[in-house]
Amino acid sequence: MNDQAKTTTEKGKRTEALLKVRDFSLSFFQYASGLRQTELKIISNMSLEAYSGEVLAVVGSSGSGKSLLAHAILGILPSNASVSGNMEYNGQNLTQKRKEELRGKEIVLIPQSTTYLDPLMRVSSQVIGSVEKRDREEMKNRQRDIFQRYDLKSDVEKMLPHELSGGMARRVLVSTALMNSAKLIIADEPTPGLDERNLNETLGYFRDMAKKGSAVILITHDIEAALKISDRIAIFYAGTILEEAKIEDFTNDGEYLRHQYTRALWNALPRNRFKAIEGHQPIQDELNGGCVFYQRCSIRSDICSKGVPQIKRINGGMVRCNNVS
Repeated sequence: MNDQAKTTTEKGKRTEALLKVRDFSLSFFQYASGLRQTELKIISNMSLEAYSGEVLAVVGSSGSGKSLLAHAILGILPSNASVSGNMEYNGQNLTQKRKEELRGKEIVLIPQSTTYLDPLMRVSSQVIGSVEKRDREEMKNRQRDIFQRYDLKSDVEKMLPHELSGGMARRVLVSTALMNSAKLIIADEPTPGLDERNLNETLGYFRDMAKKGSAVILITHDIEAALKISDRIAIFYAGTILEEAKIEDFTNDGEYLRHQYTRALWNALPRNRFKAIEGHQPIQDELNGGCVFYQRCSIRSDICSKGVPQIKRINGGMVRCNNVS
């Protein structure tokens, strides 16, 4: 990962990664029958980097642990969570204390459900949040400017969440990310259930945030949505990232993609071959200590079952595979 410390932004400038996650693992300790403690591993040896001015999509199936990555970055994991690895934000170690200081200010979560809005609090109060009395008028004006930008009329600020349409509620959630000029925005499954118009509108907000200089991490199971706005796509599978590819790599029959699973996802789209691969994503008890894609891979070899493949940088992307060079 060291040679990925810099990238080229849309303006052509070389910049350091705003967020670096290296060899991150997450598990939960639970009690089984007889008060026996067990460890449930969710994320293993995961690495990624997010850059200002870019949208990084983390794409994986529903229920695979992607949202827990967001919660780990924000420092809102439950007490029975155990983590290892390293996170850096803006060149400094991202400790739990620092996460709490930055959360809701420089690092903002846009949650997947509009139920995160407080049903008893008016919309404007939720977007503005807790501020000093002397700053309230300034924040109120900023909130109104943001609402106007996202076509939320002046009467919306006095509404309660149940009075909002689904599209309006999502725009309100997006507005909360802009109030403090957040530098890192994590959007967790923001598009399920949206029709094409609202989906494109919502995705456009995130693209707009990146253009204004924020780093955006889009967590989604919808690779079609990710392809619309992302600069890079990280493929999440069985608790780790198998490949990180540029958006330009998703073309033709996927010959520029590096991992067999990424190619399979690409070729399973209706606009391509609409072809599924056999097997299923393994659960914890089915992992053999080697490559998590071993049982479904068409190019596997003996070495693939004997240890987790290391990440390699190939042709401007990254891949976790022994048999790709």
